[in-house]
Amino acid sequence: MSSTVMSKVYIKFYGTRGSIPVCSRDVALFGGNTTCIAIYREKTKRLSILDAGTGIRNLGKDMKRFYGDQKDLSITFSHFHWDHIQGFPFFDPAYDPKMNINIQVFGKKMETGALRQIFAQQMREDYFPVSLDRMGATFHFESTADEIVSADGLKLTCIEQNHPGGSFGFRVDVDGVSFVICTDHEHGEEVEEKYVDFARGADLLIHDAQYTTGELATHKGWGHSSYDQCMELAERAGVKRLVFTHHDPDHNDEFLIKMEMKCQDRFKDSFMAREGMKISI
Repeated sequence: MSSTVMSKVYIKFYGTRGSIPVCSRDVALFGGNTTCIAIYREKTKRLSILDAGTGIRNLGKDMKRFYGDQKDLSITFSHFHWDHIQGFPFFDPAYDPKMNINIQVFGKKMETGALRQIFAQQMREDYFPVSLDRMGATFHFESTADEIVSADGLKLTCIEQNHPGGSFGFRVDVDGVSFVICTDHEHGEEVEEKYVDFARGADLLIHDAQYTTGELATHKGWGHSSYDQCMELAERAGVKRLVFTHHDPDHNDEFLIKMEMKCQDRFKDSFMAREGMKISI
């Protein structure tokens, strides 16, 4: 390994829940907001976002407090099911006229107008009092099916996942580290080798684990994975750490604590994503 000092990448979970947000005392530890992940690269001092579930509301508050100087922001979407876009109308930076927000889809080529319409539609006056055009920020819509290699060395690769309506997983290789985020994916009867290859050797794998093996048997076709499938993927791919996310709305803190301990008996460096949790790679 090179002696070059690697800069860090930080990942923070603002939403860890799947399907629908939940609010009760027994989910306070792991959180009730739907999927939103912040990624901060130390080298460039820039924040980017994956998905805009209800967790993006709190991320917007933090941006004002900690990232106020950043006026160009990218939000990448794994797909457009409701629990991954429903927080967008409550994202404070979207109301800042000085803010440029890039709405990005990788792995799937879409017409710009069609991509824009997804966000404009949920903000029609039938559903929301402020339209997309009146939010204030300048929005740019980008869709590409190509692998991305940025000028400063960030490599982003996508993989198509098994989910109703489609979804994409992401692998980022940058600054000497790698991480994979695969949310909303159903492995089916077996974990295919192409997903193992995609995650091969990653420093961190963040994976949808909405169901137990028993629950998965009664939810075939819903587009989600089990804890056992995630661990099998992590083991075969040789990843260093595994984080389970997209928690089922019926899985409370007590359940997730017990399941975390059970999973750690098999895959030691694994844990459940907690809202507000920050990971350094």
